[in-house]
Amino acid sequence: MKKVIFIAVFMLGFCSIQAQVISKNAIGLRLGNNDGFGTEVSYQRALGSNNRLEADLGWRNSNDTNSIKLVGLYQWVWNIEKQFNWYAGAGAGVASWKTKNTNFDGSYFLSAGNIGIEYNFNIPLILSLDYRPEFYLGSDFNDNFGSDIALSVRYQF
Repeated sequence: MKKVIFIAVFMLGFCSIQAQVISKNAIGLRLGNNDGFGTEVSYQRALGSNNRLEADLGWRNSNDTNSIKLVGLYQWVWNIEKQFNWYAGAGAGVASWKTKNTNFDGSYFLSAGNIGIEYNFNIPLILSLDYRPEFYLGSDFNDNFGSDIALSVRYQF
């Protein structure tokens, strides 16, 4: 186990040495499917040359449940090759939901991880694919765990 941790830390350090450029701001849509939180408005703000904040506001409006979720993530970004980056991060959020037919509702906090890959086009467009596991605290809405694979399209400025 110690070898695995050492190799992971070494690789993270090695990858961060390579130069990359991340956009100062990016806004767009994150399209996935985590118990109906399939669409999120996503905003990224660079904090330095290899880290940023991401805020995502998602909602669900299905036949039996309405819900809304706000998640904030801190991400580290590493360059793979030219316009390809990969990133990892962690964060937290809050959500609220209500069922339509039973008037059962609630809210909860969540903690989230995030890992993904992105491509920065020569035009002001970023396309990314990521995985986000979420752990729910104080929730009757789910099994206290949800995960999401999403495709994001963002305009960078």
